[in-house]
This record gives sequence, C-alpha cells and structure tokens, in this order.
Amino acid sequence: MKILFEYMQYPFVRYALIVGTLVALCSSLLGVTLVLKRFSFIGDGLSHVAFGAIAIASVFNLTNKMVLVLPITIISAILLLRTGQNTKIKGDAAIAMISVGALAFGYLLMHIFGTSSNLSGDVCSTLFGSTSILTLTRFEMWLSIVLSALVVILFILFYNKLFAITFDENFSRAIGTNVNAYNLLIATVIAIIIVLAMNLVGSLLISALIIFPALTAMRLFGSFKKVTIFSAFISVICAVAGILISILAGTPVGSTIVATQVVAFAVCYLISGFLGGVRT
Repeated sequence: MKILFEYMQYPFVRYALIVGTLVALCSSLLGVTLVLKRFSFIGDGLSHVAFGAIAIASVFNLTNKMVLVLPITIISAILLLRTGQNTKIKGDAAIAMISVGALAFGYLLMHIFGTSSNLSGDVCSTLFGSTSILTLTRFEMWLSIVLSALVVILFILFYNKLFAITFDENFSRAIGTNVNAYNLLIATVIAIIIVLAMNLVGSLLISALIIFPALTAMRLFGSFKKVTIFSAFISVICAVAGILISILAGTPVGSTIVATQVVAFAVCYLISGFLGGVRT
C-alpha cells in the first residue's frame, strides 16, 4: 500500500486510472446490447479501422491523431452497419472484410512511410496498448472525460429504445421506432468507445472490454437492467485492478486488464454453477 500510495502522487497514474475507469464503464454499457444482438465483434472490426487511421495520421505527422482517427472510425461504423444489413454481405462477413483490410493497409502504410526506427515497437504498442495509457496528457484525460460523459448521457436518455431494439427489432420497427437511427447511434457511440480504448488495451484487445463484462454478468443475472449494471460494475473493478497490478508488477496494462476480466468471468461462471443457474 505504501508503494501504491507513492505512485498515486504522479499525475500520469491518476490520469490512467480516471481514463481507464471511464473507458471500462462506457464499453460495458454498449457491450450488453452488442452481445445480445450478436454483433459483439464490431469492436474488433472498428479497432482495426482505428489502427489504419492511426497509421495514416502517423504518415502525415499529426500531433493529435484523434482528429483523424475519430471521424474515420465513426464513418466506418456507419458503413459497417449499412453493409451488415445487406443481404449479400452478412454482418460477420462485413466485419471480417473491413477489419482485415484496415489492419493490412495500416501496417503497409507504417512500413512504407513510417519514419520511426522502431516500427515493430510502434506496431506492438498500438495493437496491445503497451504503456501508452501511462503517458496520457491532461488534455487527453479531459477529452476522455467529455466523450465518456456523452456516451453515458446518450445511453441513459435512450435506454428504453436501446432495450426495445436489442430484443425485438422487428416489433420496434412495427410500432414506429426509427430502428435505423438508433442502430446508427449505437454504431457512432461504439466508435467513440473504440477510439478511447485504443490507449488502454490496444486495438487487438478492445473486444475483450466489450464482450467479457457482458458475458460475466449474464452468468449471474437474467434481466437486461441487472446485467447492464453488474457488467458496468465488474468492468470498472477489473480495469482499476488491472491498471494497479500492471503498475506494481510492471506488466503490460492492456493484457493485465483483460486477464483480470478472464478471472472474473471464471469466478462468476463457477458461482453460477454453484447457485444452479442464472438469477432473475
């Protein structure tokens, strides 16, 4: 505890905890909806798009990469949604097509136009997060706070509509709900979360932040509201624990957070088996 208290005196540690907590909270809220709609790997696809956008920003030597990465990721989320609704290209195929293509072009651009002498290190840091969460600036922290607050507010305001289209999209459309608009909202919000999570766990591990908390909560609860609340709770706990463990043990931040989520899932799975199934 003494060592941990000493580390807390450094601003970059406090920034990491704040941003990590907010990203974990936001990703868990939308994660339940994406898992139930069987569209959970949209996070994986968009994270690869964000990787490609970062490569482009690096080629143009942009100091603030988010200016380019955020709009490209949002546009890709919208295109992915539209493509996924195409009967000729199903949702899973569209995700695979966009994610693999963006990842390949991103690495190709970094290899051809990259000016860094440590290309492998830059790619590894972007894919797995490395220690980038511990190098956040004050501006990046406040930007994360504003975007996270926007995500939470949108989720609360449209909770009932999101609940409806999650479980019965056809019925929602029949009663006059603009399903396409709310699907567009989900795609936009998840794109924002992906960009925020890049510094936390890297592009290859982002899906874990979306999938694991939701699946963990579903081991214990059966209602949408309880699953969402517990998913947010366990996601924040794992994020904070992962960041603190990585600081004290010197392990990669993103991998440590995902490892804590795996452990949490295993524990809840065992508890569910002991209790005899999912609670209401």
